[in-house]
Amino acid sequence: MTKPSLPDLLHAAVSAVGGTERPGQVAMAEAVAEAIDDSSHLLVQAGTGTGKSLGYLVPALAQGERVVVATATLALQRQLVERDLPRTVDALHPQLRRRPQFAMLKGRSNYLCLHRLHEGVPQDEEEGLFDPFEAAAPTSKLGQDLMRLRDWSDETETGDRDDLTPGVSDRAWAQVSVSSRECLGASKCAYGAECFAEAARERAKLADVVVTNHALLAIDAIEGAPVLPQHEVLIVDEAHELVSRVTGVATGELTPGQVNRAVRRSAKLVDEKIADQLQTAAEGFERVMELALPGRLEKVPEDLAYALMALRDAARAVITALGSTRDRSVQDEDAVRKQAMASVETVHGVAERITQGSEYDVVWYERHEPRGGAAYRHSGASLRVAPLSVSGLLREKLFTERSVVLASATLKLGGDFNGVGASLGLAPEGTTGDDLPVWKGIDVGSPFDYPRQGILYVAKHLAQPTRDRERSDMLDELTELMQAAGGRTLGLFSSMRAAQQAAEVLRTRVPELPILLQGEDTLGELIKNFAADPKTCLFGTLSLWQGVDVPGPSCQLVVMDKIPFPRPDDPLMSARQKAVEEAGGNGFMAVAATHAALLMAQGAGRLVRATGDRGVVAVLDPRLATARYGSYLKASLPDFWYTTDRNQVRKSLAAIDAASKAASV
Repeated sequence: MTKPSLPDLLHAAVSAVGGTERPGQVAMAEAVAEAIDDSSHLLVQAGTGTGKSLGYLVPALAQGERVVVATATLALQRQLVERDLPRTVDALHPQLRRRPQFAMLKGRSNYLCLHRLHEGVPQDEEEGLFDPFEAAAPTSKLGQDLMRLRDWSDETETGDRDDLTPGVSDRAWAQVSVSSRECLGASKCAYGAECFAEAARERAKLADVVVTNHALLAIDAIEGAPVLPQHEVLIVDEAHELVSRVTGVATGELTPGQVNRAVRRSAKLVDEKIADQLQTAAEGFERVMELALPGRLEKVPEDLAYALMALRDAARAVITALGSTRDRSVQDEDAVRKQAMASVETVHGVAERITQGSEYDVVWYERHEPRGGAAYRHSGASLRVAPLSVSGLLREKLFTERSVVLASATLKLGGDFNGVGASLGLAPEGTTGDDLPVWKGIDVGSPFDYPRQGILYVAKHLAQPTRDRERSDMLDELTELMQAAGGRTLGLFSSMRAAQQAAEVLRTRVPELPILLQGEDTLGELIKNFAADPKTCLFGTLSLWQGVDVPGPSCQLVVMDKIPFPRPDDPLMSARQKAVEEAGGNGFMAVAATHAALLMAQGAGRLVRATGDRGVVAVLDPRLATARYGSYLKASLPDFWYTTDRNQVRKSLAAIDAASKAASV
């Protein structure tokens, strides 16, 4: 039997989802198939509208080996499992003569825990367990959420939190879920045979395609205990997010509240002397943290070092005691012990990591605004530790023993893939060597005609933004642009404070244009309301730079208040920049400019989401036109028609607004 050709398979899949084949999608599918055949690696930039998911799913399904697809957002995970994969599998079945199976796999805390649901939550302050269903007033929001969860547990097949609609609060979910460290394990749990998380793992073991998220991929790589089934091909979608997600998983944190929780959970299970040792160490740590000032600790101060060593030693003693003592008087002792062990192990692990003082770690204090009330008195300060770089970890754990495809609309920064490649642990493209992963980068373009569909406007006449100066000229410019566009504005701000200030000023100046502000409603509701009314504008920060997909006339002006460099006092970014400089490189370009380029490319990508879209990306920061690094940032953006002429851009916006109004009549 002849093997079906890739173009035939792609054609069948595209027809099944009601799409049209695009040259970029064909080029991408061929490059993915080639990388899999060669056991090499591929970075592929595929612009919005290319049909990226079919560009990798079809060649991956055709080759017959097990594939893991890891993506950053829940929305794309759901799209793959609920829409793209079922249709693609149906379409390819006649030609492949087999029906590939697929499954979704997430971290354990995303699944309902039947043990927690039926037996209750191990309580910190008292022996035994506490039943949240009895404790919560039936009329309270928490009580109603918990009753819904109990009813849902009888009808759900997956136990997956994301299958529950409408959702419940994090507080309610915490009462019915466990982390992997708190889990008793299927063999020790009375509900092991019915466990939703275990069932998801079993489905994943049998599937040809496993869809997961970046965080679980990071846990699988970092912790050494395999969470994902063995696989021959790894596809990382939204790959521009991978480094920050892996960094997040590899970051440890200690707070006084967290340490005190570990003390409470373990106190009743070990003898008094050992419990007191941990209590004393916790008090010493809390005293140090009360004086903590935010910022990086290049060297761990002596008082903190002593407090951490005391905490590490006391936690180790508790862990040993927890493993060797039994107390039958404690109700559901295994669950209580497991939760205590998880808390104390976390404290021990982070304290030990910081006292060891690796040159590859960055340690810093962070302060958060206390959220009021005595219950939150410990929420003010945290001690954090993160890897200076995850590139070595990714090179070692990701690019050995399997073919890896990394796909995104934004991977080519400043004209090539080497910046993103370096952050992933890859040597410059074309470099050869014994231990170096072989990879290539390919930009398959976009179906959109960016020079005809969009304008990149830089407000060159504005004053350069500084951290302290009020930007009244920027707010004047924003007002005029929004009026010319008739609303239809997505405002992407470099800080929440800037977004709030702009919303406050503009709501007074242009009351005829409703302004929605991130944080005033859920992101989903804000985006829905923004899309529903062309006059409405939406202002916000980080998650809007990459989380908004609003084709059509509701989004015709995307404004960036300034180039989104990391804050100069960001401990991790500044440490990474310094490390590049000490190694003889350009720290600013490698870290700050790369960070800004990625965000700007994502932000500019919000404008053109369909072939009929028209509009303007306005950058209200003259440095994009005047600074030396401006050309690097511009080369990372879609190829829009470029201008610094403020009158020209107002006329263009007014014309686009008039055309949209005429079309809607």
